[in-house]
Amino acid sequence: MRKTTKKHTDALVRLTVEDLTFGTPAAEQPELPELYHWRVHLDEPGVAWAILDKKDESTNTLSEGVLIELDKLLDALSAMKPKGLVIRSAKKSGFIAGAEIGDFKDMSDPAVATEKINQGLGVLDKLEAFGAPTIALVHGYCLGGGLELALACKHRIARDDAKFGFPEVMLGLHPGLAGTWRSLAIMDPVEAMTLMLTGRTSHARKAKRQGLVDAVVPERHMAAAVAQAVAGKLKTSPPSKTLKAKLLRSSPGRSFTAGQMRKKTEEQAREEHYPAPFSMIDLWQRHGDSTSALRSAETRSFVDLLGTDTSKGLVRCFFLREGLKKHGKGIEHGIEHVHVIGAGIMGGDIAAWSALQGCKVTLQDREIKYIAPAIGRAADLFKRKIHNVGDRRAALDRLIPDLAGDGVAGADLIIEAVPEDEDIKHAVFQTVEQRMKDGAILATNTSSILLEKMAEKLIRPERFVGIHFFNPVAKMPLVEVVTHDALDPSVRNRTLAFVNGIDKLPLPARSAPGFLVNRALTPYLMEAFICVQEGMKPELVDAAAEAFGMPMGPIELADQVGLDVGLHVAGVLKRDLDAEMPDIPDWFTKKVESGELGRKSGKGIYVWKNGKPQKQPHTGPIPSDLADRLVMPLLNACVACLREGLIDGEDAVDGGMVFGTGFAPFRGGPMHYAKARGIDNVVDTLKDLAAKHGPRFKPDEGWQLLKGK
Repeated sequence: MRKTTKKHTDALVRLTVEDLTFGTPAAEQPELPELYHWRVHLDEPGVAWAILDKKDESTNTLSEGVLIELDKLLDALSAMKPKGLVIRSAKKSGFIAGAEIGDFKDMSDPAVATEKINQGLGVLDKLEAFGAPTIALVHGYCLGGGLELALACKHRIARDDAKFGFPEVMLGLHPGLAGTWRSLAIMDPVEAMTLMLTGRTSHARKAKRQGLVDAVVPERHMAAAVAQAVAGKLKTSPPSKTLKAKLLRSSPGRSFTAGQMRKKTEEQAREEHYPAPFSMIDLWQRHGDSTSALRSAETRSFVDLLGTDTSKGLVRCFFLREGLKKHGKGIEHGIEHVHVIGAGIMGGDIAAWSALQGCKVTLQDREIKYIAPAIGRAADLFKRKIHNVGDRRAALDRLIPDLAGDGVAGADLIIEAVPEDEDIKHAVFQTVEQRMKDGAILATNTSSILLEKMAEKLIRPERFVGIHFFNPVAKMPLVEVVTHDALDPSVRNRTLAFVNGIDKLPLPARSAPGFLVNRALTPYLMEAFICVQEGMKPELVDAAAEAFGMPMGPIELADQVGLDVGLHVAGVLKRDLDAEMPDIPDWFTKKVESGELGRKSGKGIYVWKNGKPQKQPHTGPIPSDLADRLVMPLLNACVACLREGLIDGEDAVDGGMVFGTGFAPFRGGPMHYAKARGIDNVVDTLKDLAAKHGPRFKPDEGWQLLKGK
């Protein structure tokens, strides 16, 4: 036995500062192998505490290194015969955020992948078989591999802020470290399958109802809960033991529920695009009554999915997201008070999101009748996102109606979100600049107007930046941070950090017509409108895009965003771009002039009811070149943006289009798709389309530059 080292004591002090329970260390501590990711101590009652604190990382992930150390640790602790073993995290962000995705890149060989997975399963089996009660103490995120580790413990005790889930489906996979059979062993089968099929998270209270958690207690009661668990007094009643669960696990029950699950899944995803949920359903239907069979089948299925193009594309999207998150990281933005001018759909929802993320927000418009609906939408958002009533009320208190615009004087950031009219915006800026405090940032949410044009009339153009959110704000993760030559670099960096800080993905883009997303998306939408003008049904056009992999078709998307917005952006691009752009169809212009703007007016190209378009499902054949007609103009515009230096690299383009437009995520982004398809093939297809439909399909010169890379 050895005394606690200074390094170890420092770790415990840090945990005390962060107000986490860790047990009072006994005087004598166990001799252990050298550990990089785990801190260990034995407390006075004789309970061993294994604290995961992944080296040089702000978040714990279940990497190969973490598992190898845990394996050695379990052997060492088993020899001590402690009264219990507690596993908890030293990270503020939570327990374990999931598996280390980078490890997947080394698993292209199925044999290697199978071996690695079996090694991980062996460690979790050893944890499950530990000779004393094992308890996972969970705060924050407990996801994927983290949840699988927690399930290998006898008990799971959660703080109220804990969130549990299996997000593997987002990577084209399903749980692979016993998540399937261990969750089904304690949960109602439908609840467990729903958790795995959707990738959604369950907050602590819901997780307790589901059987994932044995107790939900505040931090100050964690030690008492651990003592109860070690003494065998923490009673559990798994939903898996109910008569209903037993019936669902029967062969007829599995067959029926699998059919229902398959039907619901087909409404959300195509099996050829996203095979993982369908594989998960097959596992349940075939092996749901046998733990051993399900265990073996889980590994085989996971390895098969790991080798699919879908999983590789979605893993790429994960790293694209991580790349965007790096913008502004580590920079103190100092933005606590945000003032939003314009309480329409965009402005109101930007204000609501900022308040949700902890900012004080003042929301200005001409009359209270314009602000009231925004407050109502914010209340609905907070109800969906915040489970604690007190926290929900606090978020509403942070969102302050401000008819007079008094918030301008104290705001750290002022965001203009008025209509896309240069004269209106200039009038707003002229008033606001006179009242801004020193150091404040003035931002515009314009979707298309050149920033340098707006900056010409500003007193301090160096403090003026573009912050372009996408609709709907709460669902679209991307925000374009648009720069211009006069912008102060420190303002740019603070803006990137702010966007990162409100849980959005910042994409730096240079001021140019349409920036990146609208520049690339508009030709795609315009081609869809031309197809309708040629006599194609909107449902057919949407079906072609959805068959390619888009989450919704271009016609429905245009209705969702607003036909007036689409018309304005298309007009700006046609006027300002030095490129071939198609004429705007007359019928489209007339719709906007008549007030048929899409979802927000109840009618656009489709009629909308209860937030959904009233479409007749297309069941017939789809012209073989229709998807190319839609997608190729988008690819061409992306390459033009790269060639012109509007965006920094192919990864930035792919990230911007996946997270800003929903471009078929399983394809890994438009540039990745183009290269996988073959640059020569893309160029030849564009040439064929140009010969058939006109010069708007002429291949951009940037394709030749790409071929040289």
